[in-house]
Amino acid sequence: MISYAQAIIIGLLQGVTELFPVSSLGHSVIVPGLLGWHSVVNAESAKEGFYLAFLVGLHVATALALLWYFRADWARIIGGFFRTLRTRRIETSDERLAWLLVVATIPAGIMGLLLEHDLRTILATPVLASILLTVNGVILLVGERVRRRQEVHALAVAKGANEEGSRRLDTLEFKESGIIGVSQVFALMAGISRSGITMVAGLVRGLDHEDAAKFSFLLATPIILAAGVYKIPDFAGVNGNQVRGQILVGSLCAGFTAYLAVRFLMRFFETRTLTPFAVYCLVVGVSTTIYFALTWP
Repeated sequence: MISYAQAIIIGLLQGVTELFPVSSLGHSVIVPGLLGWHSVVNAESAKEGFYLAFLVGLHVATALALLWYFRADWARIIGGFFRTLRTRRIETSDERLAWLLVVATIPAGIMGLLLEHDLRTILATPVLASILLTVNGVILLVGERVRRRQEVHALAVAKGANEEGSRRLDTLEFKESGIIGVSQVFALMAGISRSGITMVAGLVRGLDHEDAAKFSFLLATPIILAAGVYKIPDFAGVNGNQVRGQILVGSLCAGFTAYLAVRFLMRFFETRTLTPFAVYCLVVGVSTTIYFALTWP
């Protein structure tokens, strides 16, 4: 089982790393491995068990924190979505953003249902998570490098760039939104960040860091929430027996830190880039790969 102390630590970690571009799933494997919590690591890669129920609470709490932070945006987006159903036209930026999110959510939702369980049970080991965290760092660095290329700047200008040379979020085409949605599939592997890879996909299409982060977080909200709701039977069934107290405590921690994380990141990306997170992933990924390769049973 999982103790209350473990639930608190993992909950705090989940809330931060789900939104920071450093992979929550990777850290949920690496950190318990470093702390010697072998039972937790083994439970994460098990096909059934208490850890599935625990993750339900963390995911729902994280999604609710995102929903609350972007509540004004979601009110406009949902209103815009229903207006398009009534008028059968897309006329405003909110209406367009609603359908961009729908298009981007579909591939991630389908692939998540098909592959999430298998990838989690196969790849959720400390060594593999550390290797993929290193790969995540490389992806972030490459994304920043491509973002500065002349072709990306030209694309942004062609789509009506702002004064800083970046295109507006509502100028994304639906096929571009679909590509960003497909990119999330790679985040099913422990070590690859959902927010990181979707931000990179937005950056290379000419978005600035702030809009790329906003689209990533808006896109993550229904996906994370749906993943939690889909697994509610694990929480309500035998998998949740004897750990519901730990689930509640861990979820409260996850929701609190997720809210703080999204507030910080939305301000951070107004002026800064993904580079610090890339360096972190490379340093931690390489060092833990070496450590687990030498010590993990």
